[in-house]
Amino acid sequence: MRLPAIAACCGLAILGPVNGAFARGVGTERLLHADQEPGQWLSTGRNYDEQRFSPLKQVTTENVARLGLAWSAPIDSNRGQEATPLVIDGVLYVSTAWSKVKAFDARSGKLLWSFDPKVPPEWGIRGCCDVVNRGLAAWGNKIFLGTYDGRLIALDARSGKPVWETNTIDRAKAYSITGAPRVVKGKVIIGNAGSEIGVRGYLSAYDAVDGKLAWRFYTVPGDPSKPFETPQLREAAKTWKGDKWWTLGGGGTVWDGIAYDPALNLLYFGTSNGTPWVANVRSPGGGDNLFLNSIIAVNADTGAYAWHYQVTPSETWDFDATNQLTLANLKIGGADRRIVMQASKNGFFYVLDAAKGTLLSADKYTTVNWATHVDLASGRPVEVLEARYDVTGKPFIAQPGAQGAHSWHPMSFSPRTGLIYTPVVENSYAYNKDPKYQMREMGLNGGTGAAPATVYEDLHSTAPRTASGVLLAWDPVGRKEVWRASDLGRVGSGVLSTAGGLVFQGTPNGELRAYRDSDGTLLWSAKTQAGVVAAPISYQVGGVQYVAQLAGYGTRDYYSGNESRLLVYRLDGKASLPPPAPLPPARTLNPVAQFATADDIEQGRELFVAYCSMCHETPGANRGLFPDLRFSPMINTPEAFRTIVLDGALQPRGMVSFKDKLQPSDAEAVRAYLTQRAIDAVAIQKAGGVVR
Repeated sequence: MRLPAIAACCGLAILGPVNGAFARGVGTERLLHADQEPGQWLSTGRNYDEQRFSPLKQVTTENVARLGLAWSAPIDSNRGQEATPLVIDGVLYVSTAWSKVKAFDARSGKLLWSFDPKVPPEWGIRGCCDVVNRGLAAWGNKIFLGTYDGRLIALDARSGKPVWETNTIDRAKAYSITGAPRVVKGKVIIGNAGSEIGVRGYLSAYDAVDGKLAWRFYTVPGDPSKPFETPQLREAAKTWKGDKWWTLGGGGTVWDGIAYDPALNLLYFGTSNGTPWVANVRSPGGGDNLFLNSIIAVNADTGAYAWHYQVTPSETWDFDATNQLTLANLKIGGADRRIVMQASKNGFFYVLDAAKGTLLSADKYTTVNWATHVDLASGRPVEVLEARYDVTGKPFIAQPGAQGAHSWHPMSFSPRTGLIYTPVVENSYAYNKDPKYQMREMGLNGGTGAAPATVYEDLHSTAPRTASGVLLAWDPVGRKEVWRASDLGRVGSGVLSTAGGLVFQGTPNGELRAYRDSDGTLLWSAKTQAGVVAAPISYQVGGVQYVAQLAGYGTRDYYSGNESRLLVYRLDGKASLPPPAPLPPARTLNPVAQFATADDIEQGRELFVAYCSMCHETPGANRGLFPDLRFSPMINTPEAFRTIVLDGALQPRGMVSFKDKLQPSDAEAVRAYLTQRAIDAVAIQKAGGVVR
């Protein structure tokens, strides 16, 4: 819908005009020549190549030890903070959890305005991984925001007032938006998420002036009884089997990485997993299932298909190809090439020709056991037979696991060194097909079942049971690791490289670090009082270089909060953070005696996996952002549990009522399952083990 220019949204606080901001506007010329304005950060990747490299070099390897806090600003949510800020003409714009936006004076930290789109709390269950937002886009005198509940909003950059708002989704489906928009030639490009639950993926372009839809590219074919939108989708439908794969949408959402090549006028994006994960459940009889888990190029003006490369055909491990795509000019095989790079979730680093999509190289950048290599002639991974757990009917422990070797967490390419600096997570996952799986609307549609508790011992696996973060320097020409920094927590964190010879990366354990780009020597660090997963940026105002980092992640647990903040550093900065809030008393396990039968507990497990595990599973899903329900006293009585799960007592905080999904007997079965989990955890503690 179109909002009048004077409209103000609920929760909008205007604290004054932004003097001089957007004096020249942000248009094609500024975005094309972003490198000529090294002090700005005009788009989420800083330039269209999505390199996340700052040409600034006031802060160097020689003086980085003098970095100190210049200013900080609190963020009013203890949910995850994943955004990359923009800095344009002296103003810093940042999005936060629940799709809120704040504008600050980039030099002083003074809050200029804030905007709250009022995402309905109940929308929180329509996504896999928290109510996060990864950034904004700018064009003309507007800032563009994709909201968690699927809206695209244009804000006046000077005041924060909404100019127009457009719904981008079918609101009856489990769509969400977490990724940052991009703007190309006056069109706002935005995707969405939801493949874990059940939607049909697509990428859309909207007119930046009025929000009208310009074009849409669907990533998977729809109901084959209806006309296909494009000839490519008609061909793609031939790679799907069965008669029900389209009922939940198919998946293939475009929830993160997007890049643009102005010379070729091609827009590049990656697609995610299918619905469900398990290939022979969504497509019995086989098939590659195009365009799932693919890198796709389309004409930026029309959305017309140009080429695709499917990273993982017939994917069954949740190896999305939606993570960052980076463009560069490199000498490959003795020839100058324009290339697209991705450190994919599946553990392979891909280099493709940007014009044609030809695969130039694909190499393991971490331990990979589901495939031996990628055949360069066919472009297909050569899988090991055991990896197809959906075919063998036997569990398989994959490296990397569903967390991925590299997910959305931004990497950085340095033209100074020719290296990619990427977060990597060494991890594994025990996959097993669920023989009882049924497709569910508004529930997790993985199709995987619980592997035996002893699966690692049974399979004599040495795969890591606990994820471990690494910062990796990778040579895309030499196709090899150059250096790595280890012990960085259990998830990845975004990266920035600079012309000062530095690589900045936060840690989920609550630190921001600077490394020498040539050899990985740690040169500086600062405590952030919160976990860090977002990527830092660098900008310059008044001749001073700053480094900005959005912090907020589950370093402790749900009940102790995140101390989420925007942190900005400069040489000889003298500001300080307030003392961290004291930790609350450690929560203890205090389950009641088991009250249900084994069949009831198993029913509860199935329902928990379908409706609760995306947020409350431990240790992988909740990440300290959601309560570990084994420790909750609310599981000790049916009345307390029902008040939350069925009556929606905590809906204002994002915990919606499940009364349209669960009967009272179902809720009691889930409570029985959680009680058993708590009882088992007590036994582990008594035996001297660690509860994970």
